[in-house]
Amino acid sequence: MTIIIGCDHGGFNLKNKIMQYCEKNQIKFQDFGTYSNDSVDYPEIAFKVAKEVVNTNSKGILVCGSGIGMSIAANKVKGVRAICVNDPYMAILSREHNDTNILCLGERVLGTNAALYILKIWLETHFLGERHLKRVNMINNYN
Repeated sequence: MTIIIGCDHGGFNLKNKIMQYCEKNQIKFQDFGTYSNDSVDYPEIAFKVAKEVVNTNSKGILVCGSGIGMSIAANKVKGVRAICVNDPYMAILSREHNDTNILCLGERVLGTNAALYILKIWLETHFLGERHLKRVNMINNYN
């Protein structure tokens, strides 16, 4: 699986650390930008990443200053279950119970080590299915 990664200017430095982590751990990824600290509109990046995640049935990572704007924008794309995560427990529950497919992180909220640990946990945690599948399907099928 290839991880689809994107950020705005507020998440540029953390995105680079995440890509280094992926390279070190032999995790395939595609970088959907932004490619500098120059100001950009985060919804454009979020929509590109979210559409690619849905079209390829993959996972995505979005980074901005707080993670909040990216998660709001990404969740506008049908089929996306994006979550803004600030601790490992949220990462675990979002995967086990909600089968989230996009992880949103805030560079200004999390330190690099915390963000990379959350990423590791999120990537390693699997959806439990069973009783949670009904609810995830309800979300996916909502018009």
